[in-house]
Amino acid sequence: MFSKITKRLSGMQLIAGGFFIIIITGALLLMLPFSTRPGERTTFLTALFTSASASCVTGLIVVDTFRHWTLFGQLVILTLIQIGGLGFITLGATVSMLLRRKIGLKERGLIRESFNIIELRGIVRLTKRVILGTLLFESAGALVLSLCFIPKMGVLQGAYYGVFHSVSAFCNAGFDLMGRYAPFSSLTAYYDHPVVTITVMLLILIGGIGFVVWNDLYEHRLHVRKYALHTKIVLSASGILVFGGALLFYLIERNGLFADMTASGKILSSFFCAVTPRTAGFNTIDTGAMSEAGKLLTTVFMFIGGAPGSTAGGVKVTTIVVLFLYIKATLTRTVGYNVFGRRLEDDALHKASAIFCLNLTLGMAAAILLCALESPNGTDALLECFSAIGTVGMSAGLTPGLHTASRLIIILLMYLGRVGSLSFAMSFTDKKKITHVMQPAEKINIG
Repeated sequence: MFSKITKRLSGMQLIAGGFFIIIITGALLLMLPFSTRPGERTTFLTALFTSASASCVTGLIVVDTFRHWTLFGQLVILTLIQIGGLGFITLGATVSMLLRRKIGLKERGLIRESFNIIELRGIVRLTKRVILGTLLFESAGALVLSLCFIPKMGVLQGAYYGVFHSVSAFCNAGFDLMGRYAPFSSLTAYYDHPVVTITVMLLILIGGIGFVVWNDLYEHRLHVRKYALHTKIVLSASGILVFGGALLFYLIERNGLFADMTASGKILSSFFCAVTPRTAGFNTIDTGAMSEAGKLLTTVFMFIGGAPGSTAGGVKVTTIVVLFLYIKATLTRTVGYNVFGRRLEDDALHKASAIFCLNLTLGMAAAILLCALESPNGTDALLECFSAIGTVGMSAGLTPGLHTASRLIIILLMYLGRVGSLSFAMSFTDKKKITHVMQPAEKINIG
């Protein structure tokens, strides 16, 4: 019966349905009595919100992760983060490989859709490298962070915190356990700690550049000319956003939020503010205390996100690059969208435009609804909604106080942000036969 149902579903429908099942399962596990600390109460909506946020590697929370959840509840959240970061299709394929089962054509197609890549060739080899790379980077991050936490927390607690925050950072989830010191404080206590902040930033960036870029870098090492066009675009755009973003945040907040910081604290905080919105959700400064300009810049970075086929969300850097190339071609009246000696296909522009418009529309519509339901500051509402659909997790403090309808809106945004709003919409037309009839053309006025 189950196999018959799965055969009728497209790859995107299976992925969307799979994430839905994982979210519900996680919510049920978090509702177990031993998931919640004594004296705390977990409603289904709280459990559902937390499970959706962890599975969709977002990081928005309605209760403090350390103060509300027991060790069991925290481990459920950590497991959901790992599943959400790598994708359950990848983990399922890994189990099959460990059991020496053959990966069939349908399974390879699902992995390809999960990674959001074009070619089917070498997909099993790529999966192995993704799993090994994930273990390597998360283990290295856990080791460095543990060494930072152990002197203050003790060996067992420090090691556990190192593992939890390494996985959360690499998967761009943004969940933290620093509520043991102050609720909803994230990494604010480490804003001027270079080892902790730089380690977390590196984990976020490595997880956010995408598995295809990893593979390309592994195969070609420092031979930049051999890199695929996708890799060149992702690395170039990411570099511009990190360094350019850090400069902008420094200029905006240097006399405001950063005013009382040391020089090293200002530099580290500027870079962290440029890295974490794409799309990790950790914060080393109080996001709610940022200037309006700082919040709007953060919202823009959350909307952009990371790279396709990564643990990050957003519309992706490649989408933004394609649109800018189209604008440049229009302004210079050139044919085609050229970059790094290559011309992009027209289909790239069509998909980029659809993703950009769909995510922008969803985020703006949700922000308007939130303003109508909750009457918050407009900038905070925008930040909260684009944080959800970008699977970021940064908050101006609005989320914990949201009412039922508003929380359901945020849950839906997180879900759509993780499975892909355009992919989710197209999954309903995958099996439909659409007759492509060319209608008569007529010009309209534009601009």
